[in-house]
Parts: sequence; structure tokens; C-alpha cells
Amino acid sequence: MYISHETPISFLEESKGYNDYDYCLVHLLETHPEYYAFFKQSVSEGREVLLDNSIFELKEAFDSVKFAKYVEELKPNYYIIPDVLEDGYATIQSFSDFTKTYPELKGAKIGAVQGKTYDEIVDCYRYMSEYADYIAISFDFSYYLVTGRGKTKLERWCDGRERLIRQLIADGIWNHKKPHHLLGCSLAKEFGNYKDITNIRSVDTSNPVVAGLKGLRYNGSFGLNEKPSIMLADLIDHKVTDSEAEDIYYNTEQFRNITYGY
Repeated sequence: MYISHETPISFLEESKGYNDYDYCLVHLLETHPEYYAFFKQSVSEGREVLLDNSIFELKEAFDSVKFAKYVEELKPNYYIIPDVLEDGYATIQSFSDFTKTYPELKGAKIGAVQGKTYDEIVDCYRYMSEYADYIAISFDFSYYLVTGRGKTKLERWCDGRERLIRQLIADGIWNHKKPHHLLGCSLAKEFGNYKDITNIRSVDTSNPVVAGLKGLRYNGSFGLNEKPSIMLADLIDHKVTDSEAEDIYYNTEQFRNITYGY
């Protein structure tokens, strides 16, 4: 599983040491020239770049016309086509409209699965399985709060996504021939549970970085039981200190240990 952790601009160059690929939030390209320059350089260096539509940060997908423009300019290896939070059918329509409007865009198309019920999620998944090059599944569906086990919301999100994936596999819906991406995380311990699912290709999460910026160190290969509420995008201009850097390096190493079972 390839890992990438979103990181403040001041530490982006260092992030190449702990990131397998570079994860780009499209809305920051508009407001931060240094951020834009870093990802242009990553592409030119031959590093994999994934362009996200910033729906988690903005609560709605970035403007489609502008998004297509940045795909054209940046030339990322992969990009998440604009979706609609927890609305599987609107997400299908958005994917269809975008791909028909911009059929010549280069790069692999990532289709994000959305929905509030299992049936809706399955319908959206089946569509993405047929038309997307890469399938993405989010960490924070409200559906997980019903199906996931745990005493806290974070625990139910953590357990709920794995339960969804296992159910898709058990029901014969999971497409073993296409790569999958896990969008974000609630608790890092989730990622040690997917070693047997070889086509979960990648994950992105700022969790170990934000924790480090807040002075929180992972409890070894267990991770944390809590999650800082602030988003990395809101810390994008933060100047990383030496002590914060130490915590980031430690946390990202432990995240890797959790994922790979070192």
C-alpha cells in the first residue's frame, strides 16, 4: 500500500522522505504559489502525484471547470473526479458529466464511492467499478456510525470502513482487478487490517503529521485513540519546528509500521 501524508508547505521537501507519492489538494493550488510549484516539480521529477478535488476540506467538490484546468496544467498521474458527499447517485451523475465534458484529460480517473445506505453505496461502487480507473472509499461515512463497532465515533468509522470493504468482498461486488484508494483515516490502527487485500493500492492521511504538529506522539505501532480536530489544509502555512519535525518523523514511521506490520 502506497502511503502519503499531507504536509505544510514548509516541510513539503522533507515529506518526500516519508511519502511514497505526493497528494495535492486542488484548492490550495489557487492560493499558494509555493504549493503549486512543489507539485509541478514533483511531476517533472517523475514522482507520482494524486490530485484531490478538496471535497473534504470544502464540504463540496472544487469547481469542475477550474479542476479540469488544473488537471490539464499539472498533469497528475491520478485525479479524483468531483463527487458529492454521501450522495451516490449525484456522484455518479457528476462523474458522468465530467468525463463527457473533458474526455481528453490525461491521467487515471479516480471515482469516489458515496452513499448513505449499503444499497446506494453498492450502486455507486458498481458504477465506479465499470467506468473509473481507480476506486476511492472515504473514512467518514455516516453509514459507518451504524455498522461500525466501538464506543467512539472514531472507533466506529475505523471499524465501519473495514466492515464495508469486507462485505463488498463477501457479496462478490469488490473488483479485484482495479486499484483502490483509501481516503483519509480516523484511527491509524485500521490500516494494519488490509494486508490480505492486495489491490488496496494507496492511502492518504494527514493524521500522523497533524498529530506531530499538535505535540502528539503515536503510542508505538498502536497509533492514537484520539484525532486532532483541525485539518492539515488549515495548517498549510505553518512553519514546522525542529521538535515538531521529530514527532512527524516518529509518527509517520509508526504509521508505516502499522500498515506493513513491521
